[in-house]
Amino acid sequence: MSLVIEGVSKKYKKDNTELEILRSIDLTVKDGEFVCVLGPSGCGKSTLLNIIAGFEKPSSGRVVLDGKEVSSPGPDRAVVFQENALFPWLKVIDNVEFGMKVSGVPKDVRREKALKYLKMMNLTKFKDAFVSELSGGMKQRVSIARALCLDSNILLMDEPFSALDSQSRDILRTETQKIWWNTKKTIVFITHSIEEAVVLADRVILMPASPESEKKEFRVQLARPRKIDSIDVTYMVSSIMKEFKKEVQKVAKAEFDEGWDLEQDSVLYDNDSNMGIGL
Repeated sequence: MSLVIEGVSKKYKKDNTELEILRSIDLTVKDGEFVCVLGPSGCGKSTLLNIIAGFEKPSSGRVVLDGKEVSSPGPDRAVVFQENALFPWLKVIDNVEFGMKVSGVPKDVRREKALKYLKMMNLTKFKDAFVSELSGGMKQRVSIARALCLDSNILLMDEPFSALDSQSRDILRTETQKIWWNTKKTIVFITHSIEEAVVLADRVILMPASPESEKKEFRVQLARPRKIDSIDVTYMVSSIMKEFKKEVQKVAKAEFDEGWDLEQDSVLYDNDSNMGIGL
């Protein structure tokens, strides 16, 4: 099931001013491919994901999935958000089953599937726990299990690990690699982290800071499973960082005082600034 984004642009009106977020984005995601969309804050990453999910409509252009234009949310696209969006009054197993229950899946079938994906997320022994009894990382694993139960061919993930501590993020990056490998789903993953993108993706799409510029694409041809501290990953991260830094600089220059430049920062780049003395 191929996902094709054709000339997608998005504009908003705010205080009688038109703001352009995306301009003529073209992207094809192959069946079973893992694509990470990377970029500085405000570049339109989450907006693009919401358009793919059908939560927002593009101002122009279209998203085509398996030959049909996307116009609304659908069961062919499961979404995992930054926040876990779980129901605190339901047990873990009931949270995972919720989407299937709404869709009319028989109780025995949805219980079997829920247990299957809870096992995949290593959460079986917490199936009867309430959400309040779980850590942040465990809650997000429940959210992923719930999304997987929908059996959607495409999994959309909007910075799902951004609110977690570093240890939980590392665990979930490993688990996500396993999920992709075991399910062969097409995954579009939004992130701020270059390291995360390189560890997870077949391709990294770097969104520009402003819609006037072109997006850049990096193919990650590294063996899996990948570890964030491996030499190969570090080298690839360094290559992408050169371009990512340019986009971050553009955002900072638009927000900081005139004349600001990171490379000329008197504290960070002055050899006489005495930073680190006594360490």
